[in-house]
Amino acid sequence: MDASDTELKKELSATLQARSELGTEYEPALVESFLEKVEQRLDGTLDRRVRRHLAEQQVRGARSPERASSGHFGEQYGFAIVSLILAVPLSAIGVVNAGFQGLVATWLGIVGVNAFQASRGGRPFRRRGEERRESDWED
Repeated sequence: MDASDTELKKELSATLQARSELGTEYEPALVESFLEKVEQRLDGTLDRRVRRHLAEQQVRGARSPERASSGHFGEQYGFAIVSLILAVPLSAIGVVNAGFQGLVATWLGIVGVNAFQASRGGRPFRRRGEERRESDWED
């Protein structure tokens, strides 16, 4: 557990303590405030990972000019990054409207959509008019 995990745990504890002191009428505001802090932490982590990955790719060099220009990184990880960023406000909406069950339903949907995307093997969606290739080795 690193320092940011400890800090986040303290924030959650403080939020729960405030909820017990203030009552349920302030629950949506407290949940939203906590989720904003989680979102900021997630954004920072994702930014660091993307920068690190891009730096590693620059050091190694692109495997081929075609892949470098096609935005392969965006195709492979863009969906997951966007779904994680959208997970925070969707979770807040689920909690505010349906409580814990709404949170569970929201995350089951997020996991389901990402599992489907992962089961496709990272293959990008084909656009109309694009030919289907049997492998990436074909030109």
